[in-house]
Amino acid sequence: MLGISGLLFSLILSIVLISLNALKNYSNFEKFKLNVGKVNSGEYYRLLSSGFLHGDLQHLLFNCFTLFIFGDTVIIRLGEVNFVLLYFSCLIFSGWLSVYFNKDNSYYSAVGASGAVIGVVYSSILLYPNMKLAFLFFPVPMPAYLFAIGYLLYSLYGVKKLNDGIGHEAHIGGALSGLVITSLFKPNVIIDSFYLLIIMIVITAVGFFSIKKN
Repeated sequence: MLGISGLLFSLILSIVLISLNALKNYSNFEKFKLNVGKVNSGEYYRLLSSGFLHGDLQHLLFNCFTLFIFGDTVIIRLGEVNFVLLYFSCLIFSGWLSVYFNKDNSYYSAVGASGAVIGVVYSSILLYPNMKLAFLFFPVPMPAYLFAIGYLLYSLYGVKKLNDGIGHEAHIGGALSGLVITSLFKPNVIIDSFYLLIIMIVITAVGFFSIKKN
């Protein structure tokens, strides 16, 4: 399977097939998307099911490609069982944080695996703090810890200031849960990436205080 583990292949295939089906079936899309009002009324399954839906093909392909790039990196260090626990914990917590931030807007809706995928990305950064990342829009390799800090700052700014249709709350939830769960599974990363974790904690605390104040 071209170097991809069976677990990761199965996960990505499931996301693709379910997302494509929902894009063609509006009733399923509405039934399983994350919606604040529905979740608050007891339909908690949406915290999980929404991670298998995507708004369009670009959204779907980006998440699946990112998961393909980082997934096996985390599986190798954590093992398959812990990876599954990490992935779905990040998915559920990121959805819950979206509901929390938008609890007064019962019409707020969201879809996508982004929260879980971001959790996997941050897990890999914590496991491999010295790796470098490069992107199509920024092809110059940068230390992974700079990306981790910069993206968290951007997401916090997005929650507070932007109205761009992107679920920044879910990204924050995924990043934080990815860091916490990875630290529980591999306590040695707390020492290896101690300063990164401290910086992330401080940024998150200040960011949440600022958001709540406003």
